[in-house]
This record gives sequence, C-alpha cells and structure tokens, in this order.
Amino acid sequence: MSATPPVRSVVGDRDDADDDGDGVAHVWQSREVRWSALAGLLLVVGFVAGRFDAPDVAVTGLYVVATLAGLRFFALEAVNELVRERVIGIELLMTVGTLAAAGLGEWGEAATLAFLYSISEALEEFTEDRTRNAIRALMDLAPKRVMRVRDGVEEEVALDALAVGDRFVVRPGEGVGTDGAIVEGRSALNEAAITGESAPVDKQAGDKVFAGTLNTTGALVVEATATSADNTLAKIVHLVSEAQEQKGRGEKFMDRFARRYSPTVLAVGFAVGLGGGLLTGDFSEWVARAATVIVAAAPCALVISIPVSYVAAIGNASRKGILIKGGIYLEELARLTVLALDKTGTLTQGQPRVVETLPATGETEQTVLSAAAVVEQRSEHPLAKAVMIRARELDIATPSASDTFEALIGAGAQAAADGHQYLVGSPALMEDRGLALTALRDRIEQLETSGQTAIAAAVDDRIVGVIGIADVLRPQAADAIAELRREGVERIVMLTGDNARTGAAVANQVGIDEVHAHLKPDDKSRLITELARSGHVGMVGDGVNDAPALAAASVGIAMGTAGSDVALETADVALMADDLSKLTEALRIGRRTHRVVAQNIALSLVILAVLVPGALFGVFALPVAVLAHELSELAVIANGLRLARK
Repeated sequence: MSATPPVRSVVGDRDDADDDGDGVAHVWQSREVRWSALAGLLLVVGFVAGRFDAPDVAVTGLYVVATLAGLRFFALEAVNELVRERVIGIELLMTVGTLAAAGLGEWGEAATLAFLYSISEALEEFTEDRTRNAIRALMDLAPKRVMRVRDGVEEEVALDALAVGDRFVVRPGEGVGTDGAIVEGRSALNEAAITGESAPVDKQAGDKVFAGTLNTTGALVVEATATSADNTLAKIVHLVSEAQEQKGRGEKFMDRFARRYSPTVLAVGFAVGLGGGLLTGDFSEWVARAATVIVAAAPCALVISIPVSYVAAIGNASRKGILIKGGIYLEELARLTVLALDKTGTLTQGQPRVVETLPATGETEQTVLSAAAVVEQRSEHPLAKAVMIRARELDIATPSASDTFEALIGAGAQAAADGHQYLVGSPALMEDRGLALTALRDRIEQLETSGQTAIAAAVDDRIVGVIGIADVLRPQAADAIAELRREGVERIVMLTGDNARTGAAVANQVGIDEVHAHLKPDDKSRLITELARSGHVGMVGDGVNDAPALAAASVGIAMGTAGSDVALETADVALMADDLSKLTEALRIGRRTHRVVAQNIALSLVILAVLVPGALFGVFALPVAVLAHELSELAVIANGLRLARK
C-alpha cells in the first residue's frame, strides 16, 4: 500500500446503519405474539379468579376479553379471506369453533381455543420471519459507509454513493462494501458469508472480492465493479427471499387440499350440530360436539408441515453457500437418482497445470522447464501458461526470447535466445522435425493414457525432456462421488467435450464408470433428456457453457457461481464456492428436508385420525381437542425448524 491519503469527511451523506445489531427480530417485537400473550395472561387470571370464588361476571369478563384478544388477528384474516377471496380457510374454522363455544356460554373453552390458536399462528409467522430475516441480515455484513479514494484523497461516503469504477479502501478488520477487483495490496479475506468456505482466501492485485466478505490482514484498494444494489450479496438475498416464496408441488397440493377440505369440515360441523340437535332435541350438547369436530378436523399442522420446513431448509442452505431457488428444487434434490457432471471446471479445476516432468538423460526438471519457458513466455495458450506458472513456482530464471518467436499453429512454437534455438510442441512435431523421442516413448504413452497432454522441449535440435500437463482434479472430487453414492444416487455420469481417453482417465480417478466424450452443448442437453428416462436427473456444470443441459435436467446445479450473474440466474441450485462437498451437502439437505416433511405429515395425519372420530363420538371434549390440535401444530413447527440448524 502507498502512504495513506488525507481523510476528508463528506457531510450530508445518508447513513442507513439503523439496526438492532443482531439482524433477527426479537419475539416480543411481533404484534401477534404480544396480543396472544395478553390473551394467555387474561385466561390465566380468569382461571385463578374462578378458583378463588371471584364473582362470575368478573371471571366471564376476563374470559371474554381474553377471547377477543386471541381472535383479534386470525378472525379478521378469516373474514378477509371469505369476503375478498371467497375462500373458507382454516382461520374461519377456528373462528367458528371459538364463537360456537362462546355462544354456548363456555367462555373458558372459547378463550382457551382463541389463545392456543393465536399463539401457534403467531409463532409460526415469527419463525418463518426469523429464517427470512436471518438471510436479509446478510446485508448488514457489508458496511454502510466506505472510504472512497479520488485524486489521492480519501473521503467517507455512504455505500449507496459508490459507483462502478470508484475506488475504495478496505482496512484490516473491515467488511468489503461491494463487489470489486483489487488494484493495490494483498490480504486474506473471509468469504464464509458468500461461499460458505470458512478458511480465509489469499487475495492480491487483480483478484475479485465480494460484498459482505471480511478483510483480515492487509489493507486493500478495491475498484468497484457493482453498486450496493446489484452486487453478489444483494443478489443472494433477493434470490433466497424469492426462493422461500416459491412453492413446491407438495405445498401447492396442500393449498388445493385446504381450499376443499376446510369448507367440507365446516359443512360437516354444521350437519353434526343441526342433525344431532334435531334427532335428540339437545342442541346444546350437539353444537358443542360440532364445535369440537370443527376444531379437531382443522388441518393446521398438516398444511404448515411443508412450508415451515422448506423455509428453514432454504435459509440454512444459503448460509452454507448453497442457493436453492425454491421448494420444488428441494423436492427434486430429495428424489435425485441420476447425476450428470461436466468434467472441466466441475470435477477438475478448469486450469491446466504441470503434473509431471520427464527429463532426457543428463537433464533436470529445471533445465526442461527453462527451455520450454523461453518459448512459452511469448504464448497465450493455456498450456503455455501452465508451463510459466510451474517455472515461477520453482523460481527458474528464463532467458528473454528474441523477436524470432514463431507459433506453429496446432503443433507448437519456436524462438531464439542467447544464441540458441528453442522448440516446444507435440511429440508428433518433434518426430516430423527428425528429433528422436525413442528413450521417452513409453513414458509419453503413460502420460497420455493417464489423461495428460505431453509437450516436448528441444534446444538446438536436441530433446531435453517432456512435460505432462493436465487439468488437475479438485481435491474433494473422489470423496464427493463416493458420498453421492452413499446418499442414494444410483447412476453417476460424466459429460465432457474432451477426448475419450482424457475423460476415462479422470473418471477412473474419481470413481465414475460412465463417460460420454466429444460432446457439444446440444449433445449434453440431448443426453440429459435420455438420462431422465431412467430417473430424476440432476446436471452439475458451470452455469454458462452448460446452460442447455442445466435447463433440461430435473434440477440444474451450477458450481463456483460467486459473482457470476449468468450462473446465479440460470441454475436451479447455485453452489457459491468451487467446492464439490457443497454438492453433497445440497443433496443431503434435500433428503433431510424430505424426511422431516414426511414426519410432519405423518404426525398431522395421526392427530387427525385420532381427534376427529373421538370428537364426533363425544370421546373428547372441546378443551382436549383444542390442546391436542395446537400442540401438534407447535410440534410440526419445532420439527421443521430443526432444518434451520447448521
């Protein structure tokens, strides 16, 4: 870093740092919770007053007020749904049950029902808001003000005032305000909030940084590449918020079910009250039983069993650097049986590296790389870059090539330096030039069989050695494939545009036994369609070149999408880091969510199967039905929230 420029404060900028510090609304900040608590308090006071022989009018008055406090929100919602949407919802069932108890003079039961249902509804709403707010709280990771640098002068400005192209300073311990590229300095940044990777990542000039990441060691000057409104952090929050609103097939079915089931329950309740009263002449008994049936049959726990689980799971996944675009994709992850993976950039790192060096007799790795680097320093070919990276790693001095550099299209290149002629190219080029590779032929074949590209280096028409270059496997690739099989993926396929030998070599290393090579993007899309005939198929790729295949799959999964607009928009599931373990984690979250939802549905159905007949035949009184009904709803919420835990 250069010397720190003078600091000037900019007056009048807006500061949005108005936050309570924890990013999560306290439970008592919910109006619904406060009103429900008031209803509960009045209910308890009325119950105690009754036990101490307080006047009946006082006890009844307490119960009446408790009932009204409990009804305040869900009764209004019931009327709104009925009048504006012509929908008979669960809220109307519970309102009718409460009013029926009150009409029979059972104000204690009415107050109990109003309190228990209102508190369960309030807690359901609060828990869903909490998981959403936990995601929105990510926005607080980016500072509200940044130190902008213009003409060598630092000025503190609101983050919103920062434009693309502006430069700003990020000191140790500060958060990065928005996406950008480092123009000065080097440091280690904690990118856990974006990629889910807890280990700090070393960055230097030219590297990208993302909003919401934390600078840990050195000071940086960053050039903004996005504003606060459209940086990676803002996109994540927007996409996750949208995803939590999108419904899966199960949720949509439950919505349709509730719309038909609720009117049916209400009709059955009225039939029980009216029919029983007409047959026996005891309307009081049968209206009470009808109210109990309505309460017992209300499918609250069943209807919320899916959404509360999906919201929690999607929020948890996003905090791990996994963006799941909606409930339908959680369902697809749970049912995935076939998985296709692109090779380059997915199973491999997407950057060729020198894997092995084969010196000729009397030569060393250093002399081979030095000879190759003389030529490759003038080339932009990916293989040339791999040679230069390895030469720098070994601190090999490279003589400057003269202006005689010549690219040999499709074969290699040649150059002159210090009075010597250097040639780099394929083994076939060397043989065409009459340079013998006999002593290295067997080892060259071994390199190529293992999936490496062999390039030979010669000095003054003398072979000095051969270099093996390959796109290196990701460290977690083999473990990830094994874990995917343990998670129940029955068929794992590699799709690659590379040659069959290279594809087979990579597949053997990671444990994939089915490879399709020499594929164009439309070939991959066609194969995904064919694979879908044997099960639910997922496609893992880079989100750009593999877009057609990602779209054709039941669920398209893009890797390493931090900062990539195209990948974030096209993928159904976006893994923010270049980490295959995130793929297995996404699958695990989908399957675990499926299990929790199944548990919730089973519990809800059991409760309905017990309560409804019991209420119909008078086995359960209204207070018992109310208590069992609301406890089942709270149990479903608590079980679903397990998915929010890391």
